[in-house]
Amino acid sequence: MPLPIPSLTLISAALVAVLLAGAPARAEDIDALPSSVTFVTSTGYWEDAAEVGTAQPPRKGYYKLVAIRQADRTAKIFLQQIASTDDGPIVVSSVEVEELTQLKPFVTDIRPESSSGVTNQPGMFATVYLKTESQAKEAESWTVMIDDLGEMIVEKATN
Repeated sequence: MPLPIPSLTLISAALVAVLLAGAPARAEDIDALPSSVTFVTSTGYWEDAAEVGTAQPPRKGYYKLVAIRQADRTAKIFLQQIASTDDGPIVVSSVEVEELTQLKPFVTDIRPESSSGVTNQPGMFATVYLKTESQAKEAESWTVMIDDLGEMIVEKATN
């Protein structure tokens, strides 16, 4: 089930256009990536059920978390659902992770649960490391999870 699509900022729209276009990437494409994009992590797996009565296979793909730095040095975090197609990746949906954006975070890192590639189980788990005070010595860990039904859960890590 696709995530709801909110209005995107101009910066995130540019990110979508540059990074996720179906055309093959060229070396000069990286120059069009906004410098405000500080972290991008792809992880997880999703698959739509095949529609009854159609010969088309079910759509499937992965998730992507993107941190975009704002003028005040804090970040907005976006979750994207990406379909893997024969023509390349296609954005299915983008949504701001408001639970994190409301913290006005200074994002220091975003990491997937595993770096071993696509998982066999549907869902996603990633950790966002952030500071709510720019001068804080230690970053807080927040998890962004997508369960097997496509529901997003955002919470402070407890480890």
